[in-house]
Amino acid sequence: MSTSNKIPRVGFVSLGCPKATVDSERILTRLRTEGYLISPSYEDSDLVVVNTCGFIDSAIAESLDAIGEALTENGKVIVTGCLGAKGNIVKQTHPKVLAVTGPQAANEVMDAIHAHLPKLHDPYVDLVPPQGIKLTPKHYAYVKISEGCNHRCTFCIIPSMRGNLVSRPISDVMQEAQNLVDAGVKELLVISQDTSAYGVDLKYRTGFWKGEFIKSRITELAQALGELGVWVRLHYVYPYPHVDELIPLMAAGKITPYLDIPFQHANARILKLMKRPANSEDVLSRIQQWRAICPELTLRSTFIVGFPGETEQEFDELLEFLKIAQLDRVGAFMYSPVEGAAANDLPNHIAPELQQERLARLMAIQAEISAQRLAQKIGKTLEVLVDDVDELGAIARSHADAPEIDGLVYVQNGQSLQQGDKVLVRVTHADEHDLWAEIV
Repeated sequence: MSTSNKIPRVGFVSLGCPKATVDSERILTRLRTEGYLISPSYEDSDLVVVNTCGFIDSAIAESLDAIGEALTENGKVIVTGCLGAKGNIVKQTHPKVLAVTGPQAANEVMDAIHAHLPKLHDPYVDLVPPQGIKLTPKHYAYVKISEGCNHRCTFCIIPSMRGNLVSRPISDVMQEAQNLVDAGVKELLVISQDTSAYGVDLKYRTGFWKGEFIKSRITELAQALGELGVWVRLHYVYPYPHVDELIPLMAAGKITPYLDIPFQHANARILKLMKRPANSEDVLSRIQQWRAICPELTLRSTFIVGFPGETEQEFDELLEFLKIAQLDRVGAFMYSPVEGAAANDLPNHIAPELQQERLARLMAIQAEISAQRLAQKIGKTLEVLVDDVDELGAIARSHADAPEIDGLVYVQNGQSLQQGDKVLVRVTHADEHDLWAEIV
């Protein structure tokens, strides 16, 4: 622990989604700007900040366990993040925490840290690099372009925790992206709760960047980011009609040919109960058009199985949608009641055993689709970005692979490569998740 003549040290535990990761990075940047040191261990920390997730029951349990561990190992804990917005659950479970805030609360977190661990000297801004403090490897970074969401999906409580959509000024987004590229980042992962709604709250107000006017809108933002010369990957894209405008940018090589669109289901009645767009035929038609314009396009989506009232016929409709859509990457989850979600009040909740059976059936079908689509890449040449290197070769990703959620490309003769390298490889083998390749 620190004494009066030692620089204060803060431990940090970051849980949850990439949006929470960005919140953590902002707090860490503030800490370093003010001269605090970041400690990797409980015992060397003067206090610990835990950034929590509160979206589903398993995430709540993980967050509460992490808070408990920090209290046991250190004793001085400040809690922030989505779990902090869920009433008094943190204080009721762990009454000894020093302070609790919700998400997007860097100022409140810093106020709590100042109260319990005052800084010893004035800020030295030069302690912090222009790109800020990042939790990701040096070669990729998340760029959060907005907070909150205007949708009211019945299975989701994010608006109650993070509020309505608030877009960042486009000049701020571009400056952050430029700083990251200048620091050596090779891939920008654009995130928010609703990426394609960027600028709606600003009424697409015109901003200013490098001597030119630029509209605060996802198409114009993607165009500008595409000029930075790195991979630009779009996540959490709600399928508005203007998303069609992004596909030509991908075909032209301006941004990465990859769309992460959470369709959630395919049956119109279930989608209506979810308060999601409800026209699977239109979605299939658009997918066909997108692939005609950009054949290299990778489509990732997520789906919920066992939503309240889902019949066997409606689930079969989802399976049929997957067979026709031939999505490249799919994540699926059993519906889980979330405290405060409107879907909790729907009738005819599905038994967990049936949910599990449906999830297994869906993932089995998707595994076959994924294996077939990846097998088509054997013999092709791909550009990959190296994440790691060991004695067996390099572990990399292609345009089709977002970090941590998608597949990998194992470069079998890549021992001489370094993290962050981009290299051309020829695919030699594939399974349902990953590729194996050799340097061209």
